[in-house]
Amino acid sequence: MRSHLFTPAQVGPLTLANRIVIAPMCQYSADNGCMTDWHTMHLGQLAVSGAGLLTIEATAVKPEGRITYADVGLYSDECERAMHGVVESVRRWSDMPIAIQLAHAGRKASTDVPWKGGAQLPPPHAHGWQTEAPSSLAFHENDHPPIALDRDGLKVVRDAFVAAARRAVNIGLDAIQLHGAHGYLLHQFLSPLSNRRHDEYGGSLENRMRFPLEVFDAVRDAVPSEKPVSIRVSGTDWAPNGWDIEQTVEFARALDARGCNAIHVSSGGLSPAQKIAVGPGYQVPLARAVKAAVKMPVIAVGLINDFEHAESVLVAGDADFIALARAMLYNPRWPWHAAAHFGARVKAPDQYLRSQPARFRGLFDLRADD
Repeated sequence: MRSHLFTPAQVGPLTLANRIVIAPMCQYSADNGCMTDWHTMHLGQLAVSGAGLLTIEATAVKPEGRITYADVGLYSDECERAMHGVVESVRRWSDMPIAIQLAHAGRKASTDVPWKGGAQLPPPHAHGWQTEAPSSLAFHENDHPPIALDRDGLKVVRDAFVAAARRAVNIGLDAIQLHGAHGYLLHQFLSPLSNRRHDEYGGSLENRMRFPLEVFDAVRDAVPSEKPVSIRVSGTDWAPNGWDIEQTVEFARALDARGCNAIHVSSGGLSPAQKIAVGPGYQVPLARAVKAAVKMPVIAVGLINDFEHAESVLVAGDADFIALARAMLYNPRWPWHAAAHFGARVKAPDQYLRSQPARFRGLFDLRADD
């Protein structure tokens, strides 16, 4: 019986060779928003991993939307040229579809890189700036508070998402994902813990969903129909009185009705008060709840590192795709090993064909080049 993990699948008009998705992973290695040689190395090794889709890390649509001063951006001609060069280098050796996650960090912006502690850097700092958010509520109580976006500010952010999406299309990327998870700006609008507005963008669930849906509609209108537009969401804040799975389901239904091509269900990141019981597959129930409510494909993520576990999530119908992040950094050939485990086939570059172990004869799909 053929493995579910290695059956082809559609994300809108895009065909993926299998159901393994490489999730976006920030590298904090950009120079003024521009990708560097590190990104060529990082994305290049993942692009020959045999996965179905590679997603470029959270990419800021405005300089103020970067998590750190070392984040990748797509808000200038210089950023676009740098990313185009990296993508062109990767594409020379791999035909794996490449998506990009477009993001704005909101109140969680202007921080130091993780290996230097990740603390917020206030506006006077050489690497800091004034953050912006739905409401003037800081992430940590001792952080410099963000300014609340007014109507003009909302338009600037919405237009920035559209402009970045158009740049991604110019580069030739295959799909767009909006970052609506992990406590960043779009998620900040959704959660009642971070959105205390008293206008049509705050209060009720309908109002809190309004700006993220406006961003989705604007990006979908700007991106050609042959390129999928998806979103990543947090299924819950894991905090009292916060965003929860019931609200996520309603948001997912609204996106589904608007033609969203996939939804990637993660969780957390909005509140320091979150309490998460982390374990293998701890977010799968969130994906299951969303999948029961929508027609679009659902991507599950979160410590699904075991081959059989990944397969079981798909067999049970809890999700349509499995996303891997840190597991791919630790083992960039995870899809090769999974294919060998299930007796499936996976594409490998010509230069690596001789690495195929004799006991897994037929692992590498030579037919792809026939």
